[in-house]
Amino acid sequence: MISEKHIKQLVEEKLAGTNKFIVDLKIKPANKIEILLDSFDQIVIKDCVEVSRHVESSLDREKEDFELMVSSSGLEEPFKVPEQYKKNIGKEVSVLTSEGVKILGKLLQFENGEISLETTKTERAEKGKGKQTTVENLKFSLNQIKETKIIFSFK
Repeated sequence: MISEKHIKQLVEEKLAGTNKFIVDLKIKPANKIEILLDSFDQIVIKDCVEVSRHVESSLDREKEDFELMVSSSGLEEPFKVPEQYKKNIGKEVSVLTSEGVKILGKLLQFENGEISLETTKTERAEKGKGKQTTVENLKFSLNQIKETKIIFSFK
């Protein structure tokens, strides 16, 4: 079976010196290799093709057959690596805590395995006084987070 460590090394070798990074790497039965990439800018098809060619040219199909898929991380997919948090600072995210609480807010910071999130809550004030908006900054360590996803607005 093809080693995940070896494939990761090949991909990192190809991505060295770029702002691209591995989001996920899986080797499924029958040597089906799946690689998900992301970048601080953007991932284009050419990037996936280059990584795919590099990995494929470094493996020997005569020795061990394999299937290879290289793609960008989907927009609707939850964050899997710290780089995705860093990439999305300043954007609206949905955080599902380990306790099952869903919190929406702006990702302000990612540092030392901890995120800062700015939340806005609008509540009705006392009778006849309209609405009151409260802004709160919350901090969570990654081990307190079950899932984080970006919120897209098409306004």
